[in-house]
Amino acid sequence: SNSSILDDPDLKDIDPTVLKHCHAAAATCILEAGKQNADISAISTCLEDCKLDRERIEQFCTEYQRRELVTVVSFSIGRSPLHITDVSWRLEYQIKNNQLHKTYQPSYLVTLNVENSDSGSHPDVSFSCTMEQLQDLVGKLKDAAKSLERATQM
Repeated sequence: SNSSILDDPDLKDIDPTVLKHCHAAAATCILEAGKQNADISAISTCLEDCKLDRERIEQFCTEYQRRELVTVVSFSIGRSPLHITDVSWRLEYQIKNNQLHKTYQPSYLVTLNVENSDSGSHPDVSFSCTMEQLQDLVGKLKDAAKSLERATQM
């Protein structure tokens, strides 16, 4: 079925952004448990630590044991995500626009070399950005790295 989880009448009173975050968190939990081949006791303990009630934990574990959840979620997201193996950049300096007006706008052309563990390399991902956009990207990557570091220390 092509219906979205947002179409479920039982969930109509929940903020769609919160609902999407919850869906992503559940999908991540299922995928990680599947990757680790986690047993029910480990999953149950993890969900208890997340303060889920016993009934929901049992329901989740029952569905997880059927292994259909892992298959459905992994195929809906993709087999494995792309991994950045290298990055290169160069400074571009636009002196004139299409109307031949002088602009003098510096920008960065960034190229990410990516690969997929299932099928090897993929075409590079390239994008152009201003200095402010590049600084924003670097800040977000630093935040992501800190978040991952905290998660691995738990």
